[in-house]
Amino acid sequence: MGVTGARTLNTLVRLQRELRPSAAPLPRLRLPVPDGMTAPMGCDAVAVPARFGPLVMPRLPRVGCVYADETHWWWLVPSDSDHALEWPAPARYDTGAVVPDAPDLPHLIHRPDGTLPYTPPIPLYLAVCRLTDTAPSWSRPVTA
Repeated sequence: MGVTGARTLNTLVRLQRELRPSAAPLPRLRLPVPDGMTAPMGCDAVAVPARFGPLVMPRLPRVGCVYADETHWWWLVPSDSDHALEWPAPARYDTGAVVPDAPDLPHLIHRPDGTLPYTPPIPLYLAVCRLTDTAPSWSRPVTA
């Protein structure tokens, strides 16, 4: 009998997220992909406190869409960019580019040239690790 309906790791990760119980219903504001841009890999977002935003930007070789309000800055990244990465506190990874606990959508403060809205996640991860004085997850000692 052949295997039908095989699941990829990405599908399993997404299914796991969908099965998580949700807290009290909040408005689900999603960061939009600007007109004229496409997001073929889907979108998630990485948020950092606003005080870190101006420090992260110059550390990135390429910057995608960045949104900001008075409390946070958000970078659009391809979906599942948290796979095998532990984003250091106080950074927050928002699946589906949903902005929790925000009364209004933040403003777009950076739009890249071209049609893709993404900031490369690994350079963003390394910049956030550097600013938070956190060792990247792959360089931490392994414990049994």
